Amino acid sequence: MKHTDIVKVLKDRELVGKDITVCGWVRTSRDSKNMAFLELNDGTSLKHLQIVIDKNEMSDIAEYMRLGTSLKVEGTLVDSVVAKDSVELNAKAITVLGVCPPDYPLQKKRHTLEYLRTIPALRVRTNTFNAVFRVRSVLSAAIHEYFQKNNYVYVNTPIITASDSEGAGEMFRVTTIGFSKDYKSEEEYDAADFFRRRAALSVSGQLEGEVAAMALGKIYTFGPSFRAEKSNTQRHVAEFWHVEPEVAFAELPDIIEMAEDMIKYIIKAVLERCPDEMQFFDKHFENGLIEKLKTVSSHNFAVMTYTEAVEILMKNEDKFQNKVKWGDDLMTEHERFISEEICKKPVFLTNYPKDIKAFYMKQNPDGKTVAATDLLVPGVGEIIGCSEREADLDKLLNAMEIRGMKIEDYNDYLSLRKYGSVPHSGFGLGLERMIMYVTGIENIRDVILYPRTVGTIS
Repeated sequence: MKHTDIVKVLKDRELVGKDITVCGWVRTSRDSKNMAFLELNDGTSLKHLQIVIDKNEMSDIAEYMRLGTSLKVEGTLVDSVVAKDSVELNAKAITVLGVCPPDYPLQKKRHTLEYLRTIPALRVRTNTFNAVFRVRSVLSAAIHEYFQKNNYVYVNTPIITASDSEGAGEMFRVTTIGFSKDYKSEEEYDAADFFRRRAALSVSGQLEGEVAAMALGKIYTFGPSFRAEKSNTQRHVAEFWHVEPEVAFAELPDIIEMAEDMIKYIIKAVLERCPDEMQFFDKHFENGLIEKLKTVSSHNFAVMTYTEAVEILMKNEDKFQNKVKWGDDLMTEHERFISEEICKKPVFLTNYPKDIKAFYMKQNPDGKTVAATDLLVPGVGEIIGCSEREADLDKLLNAMEIRGMKIEDYNDYLSLRKYGSVPHSGFGLGLERMIMYVTGIENIRDVILYPRTVGTIS
């Protein structure tokens, strides 16, 4: 169907005075004695295009006025009579492409995000989700741009895997058998399954990414990850998008520098390419958001050790629901306190206790901590988990044995330490958490098209 995108109509001054055709959904409608007005949106722009109907030329307009109706409108584009630096379309012919009944759920101008989650097929038509997914698209493209410009190779790691890269066991089982009483043991069940062994959805592409980095130098993978955490917090979903670079010949300070550089690059890209959307979020979700992001993208991030952070938290323990001591994993309230109240900007927490971190992280000389860091940002908490990887085969095997891991499941991974091992590092960025940070939206369910959480799949 030949038509002009509304985003082009709103920006291209050469179209003024010309006859054009647009398509879209009716977002608002207003009727008066001689004229009627529609706001049309086709998804290419956060802003709507006003359609002006002369009722002397079109008398039967009732079917055009219903919210949610999809239309094709032919007419002449003119400068707006009331809105400065804007345009409107004087309609000559209107065709209904899809009728919309009176029970259309999006009748009010504002709905709560909680309500909109109950209608996932329609919530994308609201201004909020139009803006969210436009920012998500731009931010994702900027991530690819950053890595491509800096000589990283984009690789695709398996979604179905036989190993748990986190060692935590919170994985979704993949099977073709399902429930059955025909097998006497778990081993017999696994042997009869499709892969002849236990398989699961990947929680991370890191282990395979390290394999690629040991040949290609700098790689990144960008795809879905799956974690069967029974968590209903505002920061957790069972299926999320994961950005994971792996870099050979890089120690922890090197990868911290790369992570900060990438974060600043993608923030600048969103601010530059999504001005309307960012103004919308600044107005409706986080006042001062744009200024905050400009400051973040132009200043150095803070760096603090885990031990220093715990000492600060213990001195302020009356402020927290959950007390903390050295060796504990930090809760969201602790992470946000450090980034929002103490540093007042993004902060890399380094050198975590080895017992609360993954088996593959490089052990520090003190025997108690590992060369790991989390990037904590105000309003969200952790968005990046980062570490130098353990390159010493004996230390890695010892860490796996302590955790009771099956060594034979990791033979390919372990071979990297046997044949020409090098210092190497990497990190994982949760895309949805990054989107939360740049939009000011507080719940991760509102930055992904179909959120999957414990007990809920739509």
